[in-house]
Amino acid sequence: MSAVEKPRSGFARRLAEADRCLVGTWVKIPALAPVEILADAGFDFVVIDQEHAPLTFDFAYQATVVAQGAGMSVLVRVPDRSGAYLQRLLDTGVDGILVPRVTSAAEAAAAVRQMLFSPGGDRGMGITSRAGRWGGTPRAEYLRFGDEDVMRAVQLEDRSAIEAVEEILAVDGLNGVFLGMGDLQLSSGLPESDPVLQKLVDTLLGAAGERGVPAGTAVQTPAQARAAADRGYRYVMVSNDTSLLRSAAASVVAGIGG
Repeated sequence: MSAVEKPRSGFARRLAEADRCLVGTWVKIPALAPVEILADAGFDFVVIDQEHAPLTFDFAYQATVVAQGAGMSVLVRVPDRSGAYLQRLLDTGVDGILVPRVTSAAEAAAAVRQMLFSPGGDRGMGITSRAGRWGGTPRAEYLRFGDEDVMRAVQLEDRSAIEAVEEILAVDGLNGVFLGMGDLQLSSGLPESDPVLQKLVDTLLGAAGERGVPAGTAVQTPAQARAAADRGYRYVMVSNDTSLLRSAAASVVAGIGG
């Protein structure tokens, strides 16, 4: 089987076919060795974090190649909702995009349009890029993969956004949603345990479940990841490469007792 003939499975399709919650983590260190280590550890996917880490487009491209070569799916959280790099990131062959700080259906629609090919959107055809195997992928397959298999997700991190989740999830082409609990706590002024906040979470999960849109979130511990999966999340990021390194290093130093 040639490289062109090898089956591909973007993150949207992988989620649809999975019989469990997929587990990933954030990549924040601008180096490729941690990406390989995370793959070797067994994570299903990584999220290259360009919003809260100094990660360039060039690094995102290289990390995508390394991660996918090691068997992981790759999502990229872009720096903001301006859409400046959406086209180029999709051309690198990433498996999905997370657009942060989306607060309305109009903002969600604007982001999604940039990730869909015409006539449904404004994404240009770059079949000679890595996403098209440098021109080796048949045109129909290239277009199908881009519109059907790649995940186009928005992050809801504001109370008003979650209250408008029905309208946001109705946006054509949106096939993923992510709950940003940290910023939701900041914007609402409420702790995560507050019943009002938990009701908002139930609202999001209920709406996503009814529409068949996979919902994800981020947690810090394996126990929290299991709880999130039990609650109905379909993909969960657990910790991140910097925190995992810091925790392991601090444990070694504490164990020595110096």
